[in-house]
Amino acid sequence: MDAAKQPRTTGENVDTWEMVVVHRWFKREFAEMPALVRGVAHEDRDRARYVAGFVEMMAGLLHHHHVGEDEMLWPKLLERVGGMDTELVQRMEQQHEVVGGALERVEQLLPKWRAQADQETRDELAEVLEGMSKALNEHLADEENHVLPLVSVYITQAEWDALGKNGASSMPKGAKGFDTIGMILQDATPEERQGFLKILPAPIRLLYKLVGAGIHRREKERRAA
Repeated sequence: MDAAKQPRTTGENVDTWEMVVVHRWFKREFAEMPALVRGVAHEDRDRARYVAGFVEMMAGLLHHHHVGEDEMLWPKLLERVGGMDTELVQRMEQQHEVVGGALERVEQLLPKWRAQADQETRDELAEVLEGMSKALNEHLADEENHVLPLVSVYITQAEWDALGKNGASSMPKGAKGFDTIGMILQDATPEERQGFLKILPAPIRLLYKLVGAGIHRREKERRAA
């Protein structure tokens, strides 16, 4: 076997728990998003602007997440894993295309809906998000069941940390950033919550505990209103 296609033989395997936590956040928020959009009344521009801003933020974060994987993870796995399951690769590529196409359509629909808050655009946006959520769930399940075990063996800790830093670079700043941290931690176990908070810079961790958790709680209530 070519040396590049051999699993690592030194050091501990990479623990991919934080990716599962992030996936859980994406799956939950995008599953709830169609109802959030449909709940905006026709011509309620204030509410449409708020919900559209949230959808835009989440869509941008998901896009950045997938681009990071495409550029920093998949090339290494395809190079190193001997006999990579062709059917799995093709299926995940198709899922990426479906999700990517839906994100492009969301990007096209948001400006009109944000400006007009019309029912027709609202309903199409919700329908697109609904279809995307289904494809996203399938894609992330495949990643967790079939890809992360390979990551654990074939990707180095430094490479995994670099992917994590790339993901963190897309996090919004200020109140939206604290809301995002809160969403990520929302369904985390106590152990996952503790581990994720340790990843954050100490000042951000302290600010989240002092004010960020409250910001997330209020934003969550506002979205549910």
